[in-house]
Amino acid sequence: MTTKPLLRLNLLLLAAVIAVAGGASDEFSELDYSKLSGIIIPGFASTQLRAWSILDCPYSPLDFNPLDLVWLDTTKLLSAVNCWLKCMLLEPYNQTDHPDCKSRPDSGLSGITELDPGYITGPLSSVWKEWIKWCIEFGIEANAIIAVPYDWRLAPAMLEERDLYFHKLKLTFETAFKLRGGPSLVFAHSLGNNVFRYFLEWLKLEIAPKHYIQWLDQHIHAYFAVGAPLLGATETIEATLSGFTFGLPISEGTARLMFNSFGSSLWMMPFSKYCRADDKYWKHFSAEKHASHHKYRCDERELQSNFSGWPTNVINIEIPTTRGFDAYPSFSEVTPANLSSMECGMPTQLSFTAREISDGSFFKAIEDYDPDSKRLLYQLEKSYLGDPILNPLTPWDRPPIKNVFCIYGTDSKTKVGYYFAPSGKPYPDNWIITDVIYELEGSLMSRSGNLVEGNPGATSGDETVPYHSLAWCKNWLGPKVNITRAPQVEHDGTDVQIKLNVEHQRHEDVVPNMTKSPKVKYITYYEDSESLPGKRTAVWELDKANHRNIVRSPVLMRELWLEMWHDIHPDAKSKFVMKAKRGPLRDDDCYWDYGKARCAWPEYCEYRYAFGDVHLGQSCRLRNTSFDQLLHYL
Repeated sequence: MTTKPLLRLNLLLLAAVIAVAGGASDEFSELDYSKLSGIIIPGFASTQLRAWSILDCPYSPLDFNPLDLVWLDTTKLLSAVNCWLKCMLLEPYNQTDHPDCKSRPDSGLSGITELDPGYITGPLSSVWKEWIKWCIEFGIEANAIIAVPYDWRLAPAMLEERDLYFHKLKLTFETAFKLRGGPSLVFAHSLGNNVFRYFLEWLKLEIAPKHYIQWLDQHIHAYFAVGAPLLGATETIEATLSGFTFGLPISEGTARLMFNSFGSSLWMMPFSKYCRADDKYWKHFSAEKHASHHKYRCDERELQSNFSGWPTNVINIEIPTTRGFDAYPSFSEVTPANLSSMECGMPTQLSFTAREISDGSFFKAIEDYDPDSKRLLYQLEKSYLGDPILNPLTPWDRPPIKNVFCIYGTDSKTKVGYYFAPSGKPYPDNWIITDVIYELEGSLMSRSGNLVEGNPGATSGDETVPYHSLAWCKNWLGPKVNITRAPQVEHDGTDVQIKLNVEHQRHEDVVPNMTKSPKVKYITYYEDSESLPGKRTAVWELDKANHRNIVRSPVLMRELWLEMWHDIHPDAKSKFVMKAKRGPLRDDDCYWDYGKARCAWPEYCEYRYAFGDVHLGQSCRLRNTSFDQLLHYL
């Protein structure tokens, strides 16, 4: 693929990694975008882990040596799963490594681009590779792209205690500022957003209060929250009780053993938007700073609303009549063949809301029936409810950063609730999912397709995180919002819908009164019409964008780049890039229109054969005048 020289020249001037949110107001017009850096914080299981020890694997020719790939080496997983698990598992209580093997996260861009090259061809293996290719294609300089991988198995406090991760992250921002001469753009995906939130709270205790905002303004220009589980994700419950394999060739029980050994297993648990913990930041400056932590303080809406504000109860579980070891026989015990006592005893079904999960009520209720509950409850109390910096299981406030963009997928079938029952098998397979509640198109349905009563949102989530959790960032918008809905593909503006100065009530969703064609995928922009001085917020909803694939979406990358183009241009007048039309930006966006026997988008594209083209579409390339077309976006 060949990018037009004039377009590449201007992109080289940008020299930024991702994109910058915001407009061309006087407040930001003096910023030199050629000095920007881009810092990528990957999500859960999106960083390579490498062995940091020597492990001899019996009955297998494949051993683990220092720097060997652990996550994700599927060859060793298949041939020596027990050895592989030793390198992956952590001690559940103190989060130390297995005595025989330890693993550490890889560093740099190579640690996040492709987890298992050449074997698994899905979003689990290749996450950021396409994004890096875009950056290279558009002329982004190598030292402008900085990846900050972390050990995604650890709880937030342990990241700092063991690896000094947040100290290193602070130094990364400061080094980027010295190297490039300007602030950075933060691009976080999934759990990476939780990591960045904790970093902002940790930073408050590292910097004098009067210099905190000054440091943020100097080092961070924009924050892009992509697929952020702002109120948690229900799939975490599935991984905790029955196991989630991520498509790997392992059993669900093995996946559960591994997941529950990680301190991070609770980091994305669902929680109520009506309950908050004490502000631990101010405790450090008060006489009560040594007092024990307090649990959630919930306002009246928690008691008045159903399901903690979620669409339905997150967990519905049958509690068996047997207790102790009879409820979860160990690996060495034989499962009783006769379960008539359990059947006659009529197991009790209990339901739990998001609040009852995040405050530990759920784990206490099943403590006598599941051995993992004690370990999880210990981690919940130690690493989350009792965290000295922040209880992550509390609602987000808008980060105090100049430009905040919240981006996520919608309108996909997403799990929002589960029904569990005893399976009669030994631990870790002692629970079975009997039913699943999904959200789809503004309604709730069971796995069998029956409609379920509840509180569905305006639409559904991104297949992994429910809409209720993703859309919490709409609370960060100002009192008046401009809403634009446009097709994701290139368009001439005939199908663009705009609503200006829509009133926005805090803690209420902003639902546009706009039509949708079932054959078209749209992107809906919610942008501040009124906001705090010096602050700008925008929310982008991409129809059918999958949670794990969204960072590879060409539509997202196109919109991010256009924001950059808009911001650097001296003639830009609006706060955000114009949405009136979208034309091709790359040669790959041009194609042959067989109906008209010419290249589609003739004002942008022309037929220009090059040696090696094998079909007409490959010979459609951007015109030399395509640079002038970008003026339409100002």
